[in-house]
Amino acid sequence: MYLATLEALANYGPMKLTRITCKANLNCGSLKRILKDLIEKDLVEERKPKKNIVVYAATPKARTILACFKELSKIIPMKDESAIERASMFYTEDYQMTIVQELEQDSFSFENEE
Repeated sequence: MYLATLEALANYGPMKLTRITCKANLNCGSLKRILKDLIEKDLVEERKPKKNIVVYAATPKARTILACFKELSKIIPMKDESAIERASMFYTEDYQMTIVQELEQDSFSFENEE
């Protein structure tokens, strides 16, 4: 769910809440919780382009995470699904947020440790 939200924002640019629910295939309640978490992690930013209008956008940090999952998708190939959906199928929300935290600390790597 976190990755679907980030992918939607990265692919379609800043969007209102209702549009994100459609693009990420989430209900409004879940999306609000996810956006709150992603904003706290500096992965999504809230913008107010006009009075009473709020849109959400992926940050550069979010784009880095998406690039990491695209790399993972090269290792775990599947048919007929986007790279982020393929990767997110293997991780719980808690593990996805662990990856986010490791990226924040620059300790996440795809390289084999020997």
